[in-house]
Amino acid sequence: MEKIFNITADCKPNMHYMVDLTSRLTQMKSYVDKGIYFTINRPRQYGKTTMLRTLKEQLKDGYYVVNMDLQMHMSHAKFRDENRFSVAFAKAFIRIMQKLDAVLSMELKKALERMKMAVQVNEEEFELVELFQYLSDICRVSNRPVVLMVDEVDRAINQPIFLDFLSQLRGYYIDREQSPAFQSVILAGVYDIKNLRSRLSMEDQHRMNSPWNIAVDFKGDMRFSQEEIEGMLKDYEEDHDTGMDTRKMAERIYDHTAGYPFLVSKICKIIDEEIAGSEDFPDEKAAWTYEGFLEADRILLGEKNVLFESMVNKLYDFPELKDMVYSILFTGKEIPYFALNQTIELAELFGFIKNDNGAAVIANRVFEMVFYKLFLKSPENKISVQ
Repeated sequence: MEKIFNITADCKPNMHYMVDLTSRLTQMKSYVDKGIYFTINRPRQYGKTTMLRTLKEQLKDGYYVVNMDLQMHMSHAKFRDENRFSVAFAKAFIRIMQKLDAVLSMELKKALERMKMAVQVNEEEFELVELFQYLSDICRVSNRPVVLMVDEVDRAINQPIFLDFLSQLRGYYIDREQSPAFQSVILAGVYDIKNLRSRLSMEDQHRMNSPWNIAVDFKGDMRFSQEEIEGMLKDYEEDHDTGMDTRKMAERIYDHTAGYPFLVSKICKIIDEEIAGSEDFPDEKAAWTYEGFLEADRILLGEKNVLFESMVNKLYDFPELKDMVYSILFTGKEIPYFALNQTIELAELFGFIKNDNGAAVIANRVFEMVFYKLFLKSPENKISVQ
């Protein structure tokens, strides 16, 4: 099968051109080996799902890894109350465990069957306390440590029941010498799960007491470096023999994208699939040039895609964020980077800005141009900044 550049869902090494993930995976595996609970908070389309699924493959020989995608396994209705959530989680957990590409021990199979029977016999009374008692039993009898990965946690971030779930995870983590618990729990999403209070309605504020303060943030850089981009281009070059200067092309791509994974892959995909074979660039040799790159950049900035739409929506959702972006672009006023400032935190969370020697600046040249065009071409977006 011929490989392509991928911009949707997770990347697969046998199907897609990818950067080398080894250093990130090594760091994450060390967290798991040490029994650390951690979060992966990155902007949209930053490779989180690909990273989790690749990590699962790395861990599968030594751990039982339950990779639960809330978007796939938990509908909105399942968050209505504790009972529905607990039953749905238990059923999904059992299903995933039984499908693992590994031989489960007899004791583990029995423990899973006991939880399954508890749900069936006493479904209306099955809640978080019961769920975690059975999960603890499973961890106790398992012949391998159990790792829980939860992807798309943003789906649950406004749900009070999810706070109670995190509190149970926290309680068992603290007491795990007495009550067996997961070896590691990894939560992945855009928002920082440890700061849920800013996402909850006022009536739920009394429930917030940092239920996930046991976890650390994964600090590894998930942006693609120039060297990593070049490595991916070399793989492509081996297959296509375009004659491109992979170092220079990687430098151009990095200069415009600052290594934002979606943008890197998108530019490569445009060159490979849209520009090569066009009237002005009749073949791949013509496309993978400086002129071809400029054409890809022009096409990218002129299109409507999921990432750009999400960026614009965030500006409308958070007016203070819109004001700050406008100020950075048009007033010339330096905005100090202060991590505890909520607007700065949001902007960095969404990938809009970065810390440049103590100043908040737009994260990359592509985003700069998207924001410029938004403000200059839409009168309703113009802001009067004092």
